[in-house]
Amino acid sequence: MLFEFLRYATHFHESITNKTCRRTLVHAFNSWPSQNPNENGHLSYNISGANKFRVSNRLGYGRDFDSSRELGDEVDFKLSRDYIGNDQQIECFKSVENDGDEIRHPLVKEACRLIDQRSKWTPNFEEELRHLIRSLKPQQVCTLLRDQKDARVALQLFYWADRQWRYQHNPIVYNAMLEILGKTSLYEGAKRVIRLMARRRIRLRAEAFGYLMMAYSRAGHWRKSLQVFSMMEKAKIEPNLVIYNIAVYVLVKASKLEMAVKILERMELMDIAPNVVTYNCLIKGYCDADRIEDAMDLIRDMVAKGCSPDKVCYHTVMGFYCKTNRIKEVRILMKKMLNESKLIADQVTYNMLIHMLSKYGHGVEAIGFLREAEEKGFSFDKVEYSAIIHSFCQAGNIEKAKELVNEMYTKGCIPDIVTYTDVINGLCKIGKVDEAKQLLQEMSKLGCKPNTVSYTALLNGLCRDGKSSEAKEMLNMSEEEWWVPNSITYSVLMHGFRREGKLSEAHDVVKEMIVKGFLPPPAEINPLIQSFCQEGRPEDAKKLMEECLNKGCTVNVVNFTTVIHGFCQKEDFDSAFSVLDDMYLNNIQPDAVTYTTIIDTLGKKGSIEEAVEMAKKMLHKSLIPTPVTYRVVIHRFCQHGRVQELLSLLEKMLLRQPWKTAYNQVIEKLCSLGNLDDASKLLGKVLRTASRTDANSCHILIESSLRKGDPLSSYKVACRMFSRNLVPDLKLCEKVSKSLVVHGMPLDAEKLMLRFVERGLMSPKYIKKMQR
Repeated sequence: MLFEFLRYATHFHESITNKTCRRTLVHAFNSWPSQNPNENGHLSYNISGANKFRVSNRLGYGRDFDSSRELGDEVDFKLSRDYIGNDQQIECFKSVENDGDEIRHPLVKEACRLIDQRSKWTPNFEEELRHLIRSLKPQQVCTLLRDQKDARVALQLFYWADRQWRYQHNPIVYNAMLEILGKTSLYEGAKRVIRLMARRRIRLRAEAFGYLMMAYSRAGHWRKSLQVFSMMEKAKIEPNLVIYNIAVYVLVKASKLEMAVKILERMELMDIAPNVVTYNCLIKGYCDADRIEDAMDLIRDMVAKGCSPDKVCYHTVMGFYCKTNRIKEVRILMKKMLNESKLIADQVTYNMLIHMLSKYGHGVEAIGFLREAEEKGFSFDKVEYSAIIHSFCQAGNIEKAKELVNEMYTKGCIPDIVTYTDVINGLCKIGKVDEAKQLLQEMSKLGCKPNTVSYTALLNGLCRDGKSSEAKEMLNMSEEEWWVPNSITYSVLMHGFRREGKLSEAHDVVKEMIVKGFLPPPAEINPLIQSFCQEGRPEDAKKLMEECLNKGCTVNVVNFTTVIHGFCQKEDFDSAFSVLDDMYLNNIQPDAVTYTTIIDTLGKKGSIEEAVEMAKKMLHKSLIPTPVTYRVVIHRFCQHGRVQELLSLLEKMLLRQPWKTAYNQVIEKLCSLGNLDDASKLLGKVLRTASRTDANSCHILIESSLRKGDPLSSYKVACRMFSRNLVPDLKLCEKVSKSLVVHGMPLDAEKLMLRFVERGLMSPKYIKKMQR
C-alpha cells in the first residue's frame, strides 16, 4: 500500500511548484483509502524551511521532504524509523522490536510474500521488493534472510540486495548470512560472503570462519574445513576457543579422533584452555567409536586440568552404557558424578536413562530406574511410560506393556493415543489381531478416540494376518467411524492384497487411492507391477502404470523397466519395444538396466546386430555398463557364436567401464558351449595380468580340452601359464600327463612334470614313480 501511494504522489512532481507539490502530496495521502480511518486520520504539512516540509497524520506518523530534490529521488530513500505502514501502532513496533519478533513487521511480511511468489515475478514485483529492502532495518533484513526455508534462496536474496542502488548491507547482515550458510553444505557461498566482507573492509571475526568450517563439514570436506586455519592466518586473525571447538567437532564427526586429540594438544601449546564443550565433543566421539575407556580417561584428565565435567559428559557415557545394557557401570558413574563433581542425578538424568534403555530394548532395566526415581520423589508423565511401553511392544512382551498401561491409570497418568497405538501395533506383531481390534473399539470408552495411525496399525496387522478383505471393509467404514485414511493406509492395504496374490483387488485399491488424491510414488507401485509381471500379466502391469501416469502420478525408469522385463519374460518382444517407445514419449530416459534388458531380449531373438546398436546407443548416452550388462552380452553373443562382434563391443564397453574379468567370463562361457578354439585365442588377453582369476579360467579351458579328448591343447595352456609365471594346478596337470601318455605323447607328459620339479613343487622320484 505504501508504494502505491508513493507512486501516485510522484506522478505530479515534474510539472508543479514546491507549494503545489506539498498540497498534492497531502491530498493524495488523505484521499487514499484507509482500512482504519479512526487511527490514520488526515495528513497535514508544516513548512520547516525554504525547501523543507513535513507530512504527518493526526497520530504523528510522518516523514520529512526536501522540495529542492526531485520527489522521485526522495521515494528511494529509507523510510523514517517512525513509519511502519497502515493500521500499525508505533508502540506495537517498539514492542515487537524489543521482543525480537521482527517477522511480524508488515514490511517484513510483505517482503516474504513477494519472495514466495518469485516464480511469478514481474518487473513491478522486483521494484516493490527493491523499495522494501531499502526500507528495512538491518535486523529486519536478517530476519527476512532467516525466514527463508531454503538457504539457497536466502543467498540469492543476499546477492540481489547487495547489487541494488542506494542500499548497502549492514555488517550484521553478513554475519546472519554466514550463520545461515553454516547450517548447510553451501560452503562456496560462505567463502564468497567472507571475500565480500574482506573486500569492503568489514571487520572479520573468527566466528565468520567458524561458519565456513561448519559448511565444509556438512558437505563432507573435513580436510578443507581444517584449511580454514590457513585462511585465518592470511587474514591475520587468531583462532579462538570457538574455532578450535569447531575443529574438534568436525574431526569427531569425520571419525578422526586421533587428529581431534592433536587439536587439543595444539590448544594447550597456544595457551587456549579447552572448556567443557571441547571435552564433550571428544567424549561423544569416543563413545560413538566404542572406546569407552578413552572417554573415561578424558573425564579424569578434565578434572586434573581444572575443567569440571558437567552432566552432559556423564550423560554421554551413561548413554553408551545403556546401549550395551551395562547397568552396573551406570550406577558406578552416577556415584562418581555425585562424589567427584558434586552433580546430583536429577529428573533429566533419569529421563535420559529411561529413554536410552527403552530405545535399545531394555525395558525391564528402564522400569528399575523409573521405580528408583519415583522413590526419590521424581514424577513421570506419559512420555516416559510410553517409551517403556513401546520397548516392550517391540520386544513382543505385550503382557508387561498392558501392566504398565494399567499402572498409568492407577497413578492418574492417562495414556494417550501414542501409547494405545503402540499396544495395538504390538498385539498385531504377535498375531493377536482380534485383541487389537477389541482394544481399538474400547479406546473411545477410555476417553481416547483412535486416529488414523491407530486404524492403520490395525489394518496392517489384519493384512499381515492374511485378512486383507476384512481390512478393506474397515477402510470402507472409515467415514462412519469418523477417521480419514491417508496414503500409508492405502499402501498397507494394497501390499496386503498383493502378498495374498489378489492383484486385481490391489489394483482397485490403487485406483481408489488416486481418486482420494493420494498419488502413490514409484516405489509404492513397483512391487505391484512386479507381481503382475511375475504372474505372467504384463498387460495389467502396463495398464496400471498408464493409469498412474494419466492421473498425474510420478512414474520412473524402474517402473518402465519392470514392465519391459515382464513382456520379455513372456517373449512378447513387440510389446516390450512399445513400452520403450512410451518411455521416450514421456521424457523418461532409459538407464543401464533398461538397456541391459533390451539387449538381452534382442540377443534372445538372435538379433545380434540390433543388440550391438542398442549397446552402442547406451554407451553414447554415457551410461555405465553394469556387471549384469557384461554377463548378458557375453552370454547372448557366445550363445550365437558371434565372438568377433562380442570382442569388438567389449573393447568399447571396457573403455567406458573397466571390468577385469570380462575376458575370463568370455573364455568360461565359450568353454561351457564347447567353442574351445575361440576360447584358446583369447588366452593371451587373460594371461596379461596373471591373477588367480586368470588361473581359474585357464583351468576351465584345460579341463574342457581334456573332456574333449585333446590333451595336447591342455598341455599348451599349462605351458603358457608357466611362461607367465602362473603355476597351474598340480592334480589337474597329472591328469593331463596321464592323458598325454595314453595318446602316445610321453615326452610332452615328462616335460610338463619337469616344470613342477624346476619350481620345487615335485620330487624327481615322484616322476619316475608316475612313469612306472
